[in-house]
Amino acid sequence: MVLNKDTAKKTAELLLQINAIKLKPENPFTWASGWQSPIYCDNRIILSYPIIRNYVREEMAKQVEALYGKPDVIAGVATGAIGIGMLVAEYLGLPFVYVRPEAKSHGRQNQIEGHLSPNQNVVVIEDLISTGKSSLNAVKALKEAGANIKGMVAIFTYGFDVAEENFKSEDIELHTLSDYPNLIQQASDTNYVQEKQLNTLLQWKSNPAVWKPE
Repeated sequence: MVLNKDTAKKTAELLLQINAIKLKPENPFTWASGWQSPIYCDNRIILSYPIIRNYVREEMAKQVEALYGKPDVIAGVATGAIGIGMLVAEYLGLPFVYVRPEAKSHGRQNQIEGHLSPNQNVVVIEDLISTGKSSLNAVKALKEAGANIKGMVAIFTYGFDVAEENFKSEDIELHTLSDYPNLIQQASDTNYVQEKQLNTLLQWKSNPAVWKPE
């Protein structure tokens, strides 16, 4: 759920500006899931642009405070949200941990890196939501460690029905700076994509699991 329309528009504009969002309707990407997609989002590139990363950091921090007050800990989902999660925690003056996809097979065999005490209130920071499985895997690890999950704030979501269902089933509240409809609107308004490409992007969104390029 997008909290602020102006923030959603501005975030989409910035992501397109630095090519964090790549649109290739005619030559689609293949995701790790096997889905073919005319769009690829790499929000980690934000970290290379100080002005933009500061904007994202501050907007995410504002949303955390507006929605949840000040939690005890900010948790980033590895690896994509480690950088931005740490920046948000720094801005808010809060402790930070990050969550691996799975526990290490060596050393202390941690899945959660950093200090987390039982019953602490945690807000999870994520860079990108597709199906939500990896994000909710991190939530599961935090809950098993005794954390009280207040919610999740992410930079961008594709807004898939399956993601909405996954978050609903786990009773986790998700808010994002921007989303697919705002991105596509911004891409259209700025002539970043042409009408034919726009139609392809809209068709893909309606059923991404089975979409194939024409």
